[in-house]
Parts: sequence; C-alpha cells; structure tokens
Amino acid sequence: MSIEVSEKIKLIRESERLTRKDFSELTGIKYATLSSYENGTKGMSLEMTMKLLNQPKFTKYTMWFMTDQISPEAGQIAPVLAHFGQDETTSPHSDKKTG
Repeated sequence: MSIEVSEKIKLIRESERLTRKDFSELTGIKYATLSSYENGTKGMSLEMTMKLLNQPKFTKYTMWFMTDQISPEAGQIAPVLAHFGQDETTSPHSDKKTG
C-alpha cells in the first residue's frame, strides 16, 4: 500500500524534527507551497521533488519517496527509521530488561 505524497512530505519533515518554516528554508520550497503539498491541495511537480530529494539531509529518503522501498545497506531508509532505530529490549551494559 502506497503512502500519498502529501503524507510522505510531512513524514520526512516531522522525522527530521523541522517546522514547515525550517523545511521551507532548507529546501527552497515556499512555505505556502509546502503547506499546499502537505495538505494535499496541490500536487508536487518533478522540479519540486528534485529540490526536496537533492537536499543532502533528505537524499536518504529518495528510494522510499519514489518507490515505497528501502535499502538500508545502501543508506536508503524510511523517515520512521531516521531517528528511532531498532527497539532495544535489553541494556547492552547489563543484559537486564529495559523499559
């Protein structure tokens, strides 16, 4: 099941912990345009997609954004994995259960 482009943009922005303003400044996509993309009221052009995915901070999401696939060994991840990583259930220092 594919995620809508509007949701993907929002997931990338939120995973990177960026406000719309910060995201807009980083990508060069106008704030109002970004809001329209995230709300799904405007479709994203190829030019704007390239602006987003060519930003070094977001290239790791290119494969996921375009194909819904990931390849962690190639550095291609989904936003939900960006800052959270795998869930640890034991402490590496004591092998005791955590959380």
